Amino acid sequence: MGKLDGKVAFITGAARGQGRSHAVRLAQEGADVIAVDICAQLDSVRYPMGTADELAETARLVAATGRRVSVHRADVRDVGALRGAYRAGVEELGPVDIVLANAGIGAGGAAVAEEQEWDEVVGVNLTGVWNTGRVAIPDMVERGAGGSIVLTSSTGGLIGVGIPAAGFLGYTAAKHGVIGLMRSWANYLAPHNIRVNSIAPTAVRTPMAADGDLRAVLERSPQLAQALTNAMPVDLVEPLDVSNAIAWLVSEDARYVTGTVVPVDAGLLNKR
Repeated sequence: MGKLDGKVAFITGAARGQGRSHAVRLAQEGADVIAVDICAQLDSVRYPMGTADELAETARLVAATGRRVSVHRADVRDVGALRGAYRAGVEELGPVDIVLANAGIGAGGAAVAEEQEWDEVVGVNLTGVWNTGRVAIPDMVERGAGGSIVLTSSTGGLIGVGIPAAGFLGYTAAKHGVIGLMRSWANYLAPHNIRVNSIAPTAVRTPMAADGDLRAVLERSPQLAQALTNAMPVDLVEPLDVSNAIAWLVSEDARYVTGTVVPVDAGLLNKR
């Protein structure tokens, strides 16, 4: 018996990294998974983004737990495409109980105009989260069965990184905005027994953080090093550390937890 038996989770950014980890972790607790990813490269992102093959591997790993999985390619900035993926997943697996608005991109740095850098990071990291909510929330309210929504923010959504580049400013602004969305939705949805929270990780060992080669990145940017230095003696947390926190947040163990930010930050915020 798992804590999420019979539940269906809608997860964006699921091809790899945190999204894949969340999908597998929730499946281990009994949830079926609708896994969505753009599976394409954005011009402003300097690291390789997730692929269709990686999304297929996420599906394989979820299926290996014995749970059902429905995979779809969609850009979270395109609400029509995202709604189509959501509806197709619901038709296949049943109504959604859990929503993880996880899709996100790093702070840019590629050779593009700063307007494009800003637009892409804010489009994915904030508008994409709003789109995820407005695709799923009406059905959850109409169904009347409650549920849980977790929006992925960041320690960067609670502090100012202090780097005046379009990508970093857009990332920080978007992650702060995610927390504002969470608080607003939490108040709106509480009477419907739908809980809304946010997770705020420090740097996580994923391709966005150079697959763990964070030290080399930080050596190039002392300001970023100051913003990402944890209190505990670890450079990065693992995706599973974030997934474990989310598995608790969406379970009945956290049935009265809503409107809050849960840091998985190795003490970074407490240092400031």
